[in-house]
Amino acid sequence: MIRGCLILSLPERERVVAATLMATTFKPDLMTNDRLEAGAKGWGSLAIAVLCAANAVAEEILRGIDIKISDAEAPTIPLDDVLEKAIKAAMEAGAAPENAALIAAALCYFAGSGARAGVPMANRKLGAMARIKVGLPRGGGITLVTNKFSNRLTAYPAYKAVYEALLEKKLTKVDGAKLPPFVSGGSPYGHSVLGEDIAFPEIAYNAAKIGTEAMLRAFEGAGITPSPLWAALIGATVALEIVHPDAFLGEEYGPFGTVDSAYMAGKGAMEAAKLPPKLHIRGTDEELDTARVIGDFGLIFKDLPAFTVIGAMALNEIFAGLKEAAMIGGGFSGGPVNPPLGHLCGDAVPAIRLLMKYKGDVHKVAEEIRKYKEESFFDPEMALCAANTIARKAEEVRRGPVTRAMIIAGEPVRDAAIYRRAIKVYEMLKAGKSLEEAAKALDEERKELVEKRGSELFSKMLGKKVEIKFIELRPQARRHDPFTKKYWGFDSYVSYEITIGEKKYKIENLFAKAIPEYVLKGVGREDPDYMWALTIGSVLAQELAYIGHTVINVTVPAAVAACLGMDPKEAAKRAESGAYLTRAIPGAKYRAEEVARLAKQIYERISKVATP
Repeated sequence: MIRGCLILSLPERERVVAATLMATTFKPDLMTNDRLEAGAKGWGSLAIAVLCAANAVAEEILRGIDIKISDAEAPTIPLDDVLEKAIKAAMEAGAAPENAALIAAALCYFAGSGARAGVPMANRKLGAMARIKVGLPRGGGITLVTNKFSNRLTAYPAYKAVYEALLEKKLTKVDGAKLPPFVSGGSPYGHSVLGEDIAFPEIAYNAAKIGTEAMLRAFEGAGITPSPLWAALIGATVALEIVHPDAFLGEEYGPFGTVDSAYMAGKGAMEAAKLPPKLHIRGTDEELDTARVIGDFGLIFKDLPAFTVIGAMALNEIFAGLKEAAMIGGGFSGGPVNPPLGHLCGDAVPAIRLLMKYKGDVHKVAEEIRKYKEESFFDPEMALCAANTIARKAEEVRRGPVTRAMIIAGEPVRDAAIYRRAIKVYEMLKAGKSLEEAAKALDEERKELVEKRGSELFSKMLGKKVEIKFIELRPQARRHDPFTKKYWGFDSYVSYEITIGEKKYKIENLFAKAIPEYVLKGVGREDPDYMWALTIGSVLAQELAYIGHTVINVTVPAAVAACLGMDPKEAAKRAESGAYLTRAIPGAKYRAEEVARLAKQIYERISKVATP
């Protein structure tokens, strides 16, 4: 009786808002233009595979399983079982075996397993263990391929440079031609001055440095900005294909057993790539030794099967769990720009580490995730909506504490975002505004937020006041076909005014004119602030264009209009037409039509409920 009276007493606005909220969140696929159903089986993306594997790893850790690599005199150790479960989870989400091995090894490493342990009769390496679990042959460093940075590279440039130095005897002062018989290969070399004090550290450091430098030049030759992270990872791997990978170094490098050849390779690669000496995990702020991380991944890489570019992209986003990801060339999903959902697995490592810290309390973990996202992204609301969406989709494949924490982190933010939009659209429509105007107003709000937060972030970064205001964001900077005329994300015309310190710039047609002129003709290259003017505009334009991950500025207006009597198909068409920024890529209209139809049905049912 009471329930019926409450429903009947709800004003029209509250019924519209309730129906809109329920319809918009009905399933994760309706929140986004990104092809989530395909992503749930790995086609073109492994974000869901990473989150599923992270669930598996976290569950085992919370059960009390010790995931460290040990040199125990036993055919298997607990880590074997954890790796197997993580690999199975990744493959359930569509990862190929070689990519599943990479994902499982990387997550276990960051969860605390380490990269190696033992002496010859109990020697275990993380990469080899993962490879054996999937039953594939070793790929080795020569098969390595980088993440896709528009273009991508193999490890060949590093191999070429290192082996040329090897043939010229430039890697170490120890000349093998001068060794007495039966010295190398045994303890007179391997556990003595020539090996531990001279040859091993010299080869590891020099080869990694040379290989890393070669990869940095190769990135430039491919017409893309070098990734310090991937150059270093490949440089270290190539070095460890040559040097004794498990050797401990002499006392000058540290107490016995503390510094090995992998660490020295990591150090050479780190310094060549100019990586910071320390890295930190988001959320926990735990500190990692960069040389150790790079060297350990060199060890892991050399023993893995040959993973693909998609696997490399997944690993890049695993590295987005580090606070320094943006500066080292790691993944996009750590911010400040929120990328498409196919990239969004950067919360995997922070969530695992936070679950360990808080002993499985997903609500405390969720609060920390929400906190660092609010600090790290231009548009935290949309970033948390997106994380909630990808985690909810991952739970369709495999549930677990990582995705549960991500969902809890985003759920209240997502619902508040939809509620606020529904109220605004309802009030505008009731005031006589068109549906197109209402949808456009939502996009304008978002643009102003990105301008404001972007200006604040770059002011802090550059140490001088930055202000940016977009003048024009529209399609067809250079094309003339019907498709790009409708969706601005494929050929963006971007113009804006920006102030950096005392200097003011007006940038016209950023992508098709200003950037090519700077790169190819040197226009403005003498002014370092002009470079930042182009960079800031590029970053913030991408934030606005990548909005296909969360299309509530189209679906919510369509749902509200349908509840108020408009045909759902017409409402979807008009909402997409008005949301000129959210209409970056195709798909929102179809999502909006489904949401609008469902919202209309819910609204009508609520309105017809009778008191018993």
